[in-house]
Amino acid sequence: MKDKDILLTAEHPEADVKHIVRGIVRQGLKAVPPKRSVSLRIDADVLDWFKSKGAGYQTRINSVLRAFTEAAG
Repeated sequence: MKDKDILLTAEHPEADVKHIVRGIVRQGLKAVPPKRSVSLRIDADVLDWFKSKGAGYQTRINSVLRAFTEAAG
């Protein structure tokens, strides 16, 4: 099927990546630990850099912190 053959409607809109990712079933994976809300002071230039990469900057910061803790053992 070619893109031009796909009929998009209000009931069946074009799927975006976020929609697809949410639909993936987590089978055999560890449960995602709950998150906590904290107040954290970060240098302005560091925060600006993470924000400049677009939406999801808090998730990226969390990923960097997780990688550091796993590497540090």
